[in-house]
Amino acid sequence: MIAPDLRSGVNLLGDMIAQASVIVPFTGAGISTESGIPDFRSPGGLWTRNRPIPFDEFVARQDARDEAWRRRFAMEPTFAAARPGRGHRALASLYKAGKIPAIVTQNIDNLHQASGVAGDHVVELHGNTTYARCIGCGKRHELAWVKEWLARTGYAPHCTACDEPVKTATISFGQAMPQDAMRRATELAQQCDLFLAIGSSLVVWPAAGFPMLAKECGAKLVIINNEPTEQDEIADLVIRYDIGETLGPFVGN
Repeated sequence: MIAPDLRSGVNLLGDMIAQASVIVPFTGAGISTESGIPDFRSPGGLWTRNRPIPFDEFVARQDARDEAWRRRFAMEPTFAAARPGRGHRALASLYKAGKIPAIVTQNIDNLHQASGVAGDHVVELHGNTTYARCIGCGKRHELAWVKEWLARTGYAPHCTACDEPVKTATISFGQAMPQDAMRRATELAQQCDLFLAIGSSLVVWPAAGFPMLAKECGAKLVIINNEPTEQDEIADLVIRYDIGETLGPFVGN
C-alpha cells in the first residue's frame, strides 16, 4: 500500500510500530541528507562528480591511494559538521525503548552511533569513514594520524605494523563485504516482525536483499523513500515523503 498522504503514512506506521515486538531498520543515504551529507547516486551526488575508485585500483596504484585520501579530506568539513537528523533520532528513541535490537545501515557516516545507538548495535555493511584500517593486517588508524602522514610525506600512508596500504574503514567497489556484518544483518532480517527500509534506493546488492528476506520470513515491510524502489510492490506500506517529517513524530522527549 502506498500512503496517500504524509499524515496517513505516519498514522499507519505508528500503528505498525505499536504492534511490533522486534523492529529492524535498514538505512541508506536518504536518512542522512537532512544532516547535510549528500547521497551518491542522485543527480549532483558524489558519484556524478567523481568516478569511484575501485578497490583493486586503490591497492595497485599509489596515485589512486593519494586521490582517495584527497577526496576523503575534502569531505571532512561535511562529515565533521553533520549531526543526527530526525530520522536518526527517531530510531534511537525506538532503540532505547527496547523496540529495536540493532540497526543495519549502508551508511558510513557514524550518525547512528552519534544519535545514541551503541556501536555494537549498528551493523555497518559498507564500513565507517570516521577512521581508517590497514588492508593487510586490519590495524586501526585514526584520521589525525593519516592527515599528519600526508602533510609530512605528501603521499597516502602505509601501515606501521605491516607496511600495507591504509584506507578509510569503508567498503569500496570490488572489495569483499564484511562477513560478520552480513551474517548479523541476515539474522536480524530473519528474526524481526517489522522491517523498515529507510532512505535506500534498494539497488545495491547483496544489501538490497535484506528487505525481501525479512518479508519472506514473515515480517511486515515498510519502505520510506522519496523515490520509488523496485521492492515497493512487496511492501506492506510505502511512504514517499521526507524521511525527517515522516519519522519526526517518533522522536522521544
